[in-house]
Amino acid sequence: MTGYRLVDLGGAARLERFGDRLVDRPCPAALESRHDPALWHDADLHFERGAGWTGRAVRDGPWQLEVDGLTLDLRATEAGQVGFFPEHVAMLPWLRGQVAVRVDGDQPPAVLHLFAYTGLATLAMTAAGGLVTHVDAARPTVTWARHNAQVSGLADRPIRWIVDDAVAFTEREIRRGRRYAGVVLDPPSYGHGPGSGAWQIETGLAPLLAAIARLLDPAGFLLLTAHTPAFGADRLAGVARQALGRPAMALEAGGLALATSDGRRLELGAFARLSGGA
Repeated sequence: MTGYRLVDLGGAARLERFGDRLVDRPCPAALESRHDPALWHDADLHFERGAGWTGRAVRDGPWQLEVDGLTLDLRATEAGQVGFFPEHVAMLPWLRGQVAVRVDGDQPPAVLHLFAYTGLATLAMTAAGGLVTHVDAARPTVTWARHNAQVSGLADRPIRWIVDDAVAFTEREIRRGRRYAGVVLDPPSYGHGPGSGAWQIETGLAPLLAAIARLLDPAGFLLLTAHTPAFGADRLAGVARQALGRPAMALEAGGLALATSDGRRLELGAFARLSGGA
């Protein structure tokens, strides 16, 4: 991965290199001792819950990161994020392959990307030849994703940019009779969509996957990721099998993690994925 490195972790925080910025931010899963405490003093940006961002780069504004052949604009948000989940990069080669094998001449496969955030997976699948419908409930986030498409040289690609609640949009697509060759989703633990009630993964994931089953081609692919501690790989896979109505379906499942250069591993979530007929 060009431009990103997990430098150190510990003390419920992680120290990361995003391009030319060294960032110190909270991470409840990082409970071990820090390998090199002195490195943390060099952070350009430091985030504390309740206090926000501090550091010499606070006023510098957005900066760019090159990753997997894409360019992303990053920025320090009020929530302590920077617009990029590095643990998702490991999924991109698989996604690109799933899309590429489904390109039929000049006909791009239609892919639905729900909870699509700033567009990393959208852009990777678009670059591989997909016609991606990018759905996120936050208009500023969709605007950010569109800017990432521009700086990545993909602004002219046929991406459908949708500001909507993932559940409501999926239900409307069912009524429209739409079908997709692949679906990608990264649901939050909790959330709110525009004009909708509160989302909770505990109660909302299975019904959403059941609805997705009505949109997904029989030979379609699915990637489900989550960062909710109660949803490990086995549980994600089990929920997906039952909700999709295929309890014996072969799903690949595993952890989402990052590693330091000295081999320490930071667990950050889980994935379950279905290759379909590809």
